[in-house]
Amino acid sequence: MTNGYLLSFEGPDGAGKTTVLEMLFPLLKEKVSQPILITREPGGVQISERIRDVILDINHTQMDSKTELLLYIAARRQHWVEKVAPALEEGHLVLIDRFIDSSVAYQGAGRGLDKEAISWLNDYATDKRQPDMTLYFDVPSEVGLKRISQNENREINRLDLEALELHQKVRSGYLALVNSNHDRIVTIDATKPLNEVVKIAYSHIIGFLEKHSI
Repeated sequence: MTNGYLLSFEGPDGAGKTTVLEMLFPLLKEKVSQPILITREPGGVQISERIRDVILDINHTQMDSKTELLLYIAARRQHWVEKVAPALEEGHLVLIDRFIDSSVAYQGAGRGLDKEAISWLNDYATDKRQPDMTLYFDVPSEVGLKRISQNENREINRLDLEALELHQKVRSGYLALVNSNHDRIVTIDATKPLNEVVKIAYSHIIGFLEKHSI
């Protein structure tokens, strides 16, 4: 039984969730009394970061879809046991940049892999732990890819180089997840100005914490 809360940040490429998360951290530190851990997938710990390098390397265009999925799951498991689960046990508020929904959206909807198999693998990697709340930052694929191309400071990875069709399938996968998980996933319009998106996300997180405080 864990004592902390797990909040995941999801969205198509170019949605801006990573920037929002960075801007939220100092705001939350002023308001929240419990320790806060911000981390990311794939990555977060040394082994998972090494796997991340393999997955996102722009030279690895020949990577098989199932290989890609299994690498993500391996990175997720190591990150989970080494960093996320211990933080939850210690009562941290864990904010994670991508989690289980990314695999369903990208490898399920995007690559066309078996969603039931992905769900089982996610459960296997995380000991069946679901996020307590997920903030989904929605943006049309065309807008997200345009943002990426205009951001000189953003890491360009193998997935960014995929055709528009894949990114559209990924977004459709996310929207399907939203429709089937209204109790967990909150949708935020990421086309709004950045400061407004941060304000909305902050409001949802504080509202969640106030609702679940004892």
